[in-house]
Amino acid sequence: MPSFKIDTSTAVTFIAVEPKPKLKNRQTGEIAIDMETGAQMMTVGLTIADDGEANLYTVSVPETGIPKGLTLGMPVKVVGLKARDWENVSGGEKRFGIAFRAVALVAPGKEG
Repeated sequence: MPSFKIDTSTAVTFIAVEPKPKLKNRQTGEIAIDMETGAQMMTVGLTIADDGEANLYTVSVPETGIPKGLTLGMPVKVVGLKARDWENVSGGEKRFGIAFRAVALVAPGKEG
């Protein structure tokens, strides 16, 4: 399925939920791996505010793209944010949604 770039250049973004390993399979506890780099995938909750509106997004990021020392409420820059729709059938019930993925998060003062 295609993915779409999301422009966060005018947004203010904060850590709302600290990073944790992304589960590929909840039953077995298997952790998701980035197919391109082999890095463990993480999920992080981000509050993204722009144009007078703020929303909470759960974003997948390779572990190598998450700087050490992130704390709740810390502002971050999101690099390479994309959205992709998904659907699956679980227990005979069809589910669908939008998945968000970023290349990296950049902590304040660490911009290259």
